[in-house]
Amino acid sequence: MPYFAYKGRNQKGTLVKGVLESADSSSLASILFSQSITPIEIKTTRAPNTTNDLNNIQLFKEKVKTIDVMLFSRQMYTLLKAGIPIMKALGGLESTTQNKALKVVVGELRESLDGGRELSSAMQAHPKVFDNFYINMVKVGETTGLLDNVFKRMFHHLEFERFMNDQIKSALRYPTFVVIAMAVAMIVVNIFVIPAFAQVFEGMGTDLPFLTKVLLGFSDFMVAYWPFMLVSVIALFYAFKQYTRTESGKLKWDTLKLKFPIAGKIIHKGTMARFARSYALAGQSGVPITNALQLVSDTVDNAHIALKVSQMREGVERGESILQTATNAEVFNPMVLQMIAVGEESGSLNDLMEEVAEMYQRDVEYEIKTLGAQIEPIMIMFLGALVLVLALGIFVPIWDLGSIASGK
Repeated sequence: MPYFAYKGRNQKGTLVKGVLESADSSSLASILFSQSITPIEIKTTRAPNTTNDLNNIQLFKEKVKTIDVMLFSRQMYTLLKAGIPIMKALGGLESTTQNKALKVVVGELRESLDGGRELSSAMQAHPKVFDNFYINMVKVGETTGLLDNVFKRMFHHLEFERFMNDQIKSALRYPTFVVIAMAVAMIVVNIFVIPAFAQVFEGMGTDLPFLTKVLLGFSDFMVAYWPFMLVSVIALFYAFKQYTRTESGKLKWDTLKLKFPIAGKIIHKGTMARFARSYALAGQSGVPITNALQLVSDTVDNAHIALKVSQMREGVERGESILQTATNAEVFNPMVLQMIAVGEESGSLNDLMEEVAEMYQRDVEYEIKTLGAQIEPIMIMFLGALVLVLALGIFVPIWDLGSIASGK
């Protein structure tokens, strides 16, 4: 959709201006009227921050990180709890925030609020800083008058999200390092070690074992075509990244990740912990069940789990119980299903979902601690297989040569 630059006046008569995306100027005018802004001028423009000027290319531009949004949420809770008006709270944060990018965002939030917009509406202009879940929670806080509590809950929610992301990355880091180390070892052996033995085998003048011929042939192939193989690997990696950015590709990749040996169960438990905590937060904030499930499906960082949550929402809309939809989703273990059943029957589902999140969190922490012990047998088996292949393919012919020489 095209972008439009607008000028208008709010209920106080203050001049406000900005850039919004809309189907046409009439639609934009309706949006402005709904925000109590009387448009004065509307004209087409280009998308904001899309200029090609060299001065605007900031390769090292400071970004707003999760920790920055966490601190923003915590400080907003403290200031609002103390009774400070939201405009003064934002003004204080703008002057004290160390992150330059967040300082700009907070300043734009103040300008939007001064123009008559709500805080949740102003945050929608910064989707890279405030995700859909965060914005909807703020909207709930504005509606219920409990905005300070919402900021406190979002602080704890982001802290939990950050912890789980770190845990999942830790779970993947060690296996990735092991795979890379093994790949490097194979490359070194085939490019540097085996060619050195090939010169020895050429002077033997005897028929070599089949395994030795296979190793020498593969080594010759790598030495001759390593530039082509390197380009192929880079091209495949790029194609893989592009494919996983598509909706179907991301769904298949996220489904496959859950089936990875060892790491898959950690990813699954971490994702389910985030689902349970997000659902509990939405429910405690007064969000209806169907809306909460929709928000959670947008928040969960796994397309397969998000699809299951969306199917749960559709089941609830058809009149099914949470327990029934959770059972049909086939992503919860029996203990969690039992807790959901008790929570739904007793009306304390939100509290029990908090317990579910903590249970999954403890499981993830335990899995991370024992990850090294689980991977060590795989490493030993691989190294043993590598040594066996080298012994049979490289050293056996040399031993045979030594035996022949000693026999003479």
